[in-house]
Amino acid sequence: MKTTTTPRLALAAAAGLLFSGAASAATWSDTFLGYRYGTQFREPSNTQDVRKHVLQFTHASGYSVGQNFVNLDVLQSDKNDKASGNDTGATEFYLTYRHQLHLGKAFDKNLSFGPVKEVAFTAGFDLNTKNTAFAPRKRLVVAGPTLKFDVPGFLDVSLLAGKEWNHCGLASCTDHEHAFDTQWILSAAWGIPFEVVAVPLKFQGFLNYNSEKGKDYAGVKTEPETLMRTALMADVGQIATGRKNTLLMGVGYELWLNKFGNHATAAGVTKPGINTRTPTLQLEWHF
Repeated sequence: MKTTTTPRLALAAAAGLLFSGAASAATWSDTFLGYRYGTQFREPSNTQDVRKHVLQFTHASGYSVGQNFVNLDVLQSDKNDKASGNDTGATEFYLTYRHQLHLGKAFDKNLSFGPVKEVAFTAGFDLNTKNTAFAPRKRLVVAGPTLKFDVPGFLDVSLLAGKEWNHCGLASCTDHEHAFDTQWILSAAWGIPFEVVAVPLKFQGFLNYNSEKGKDYAGVKTEPETLMRTALMADVGQIATGRKNTLLMGVGYELWLNKFGNHATAAGVTKPGINTRTPTLQLEWHF
């Protein structure tokens, strides 16, 4: 199935909508370079643990009626997750963009209720590529409502509809350019600052629960997928120099179940490598 034009048009339309707010003057912004490292990452159909170094660029900013978020991860695997055609580790690029339109501010109405301070409409996309034999080229567009909770820092909970197109370079795939079924994504993201014995800390992360998305490249039914990345970070820059939110260090944890919706082979055998449970070390430099 060839689906090259459709995802490009969808992404172009989404980008036009999303970046319409980006030109407005920012009322706040936060940009950082990050690094995380773990030794127990897993990849579908791979029986071995994979060490990964991850470089991260993240930017978030707000304007009068909304906000933007962009994140680029560059993930470098060890040789247990090989690049195509050689014995070196694979390299993956994963880009995420989200835009929120704050409906209460946009329409000058008070939409708060209970612990919810604002209702937003979120839309965005994910893009990825990785130089393995599988050669994925993910294109995902999402849209849906978000509840913004009144907490220190932030807590956002979204219910998004998602549509994914992807590529499979393996000869065993019956559909190399594949359009998955539309799925539902329940997403939570948080960053909660607090102090313990005068030590400034932040509990941060995200949790996505993705419904099944139809059949995969081999005609096998996908299963619901759960991804959580969370971390407890200490503001060491504030401790050392008094400058808040400049240098953060901490420990994290990644939980990924039924990675990419994988569950079993066409023969009904559960695939190895579909669940990741790994601690991580993390560092952020904000500027």
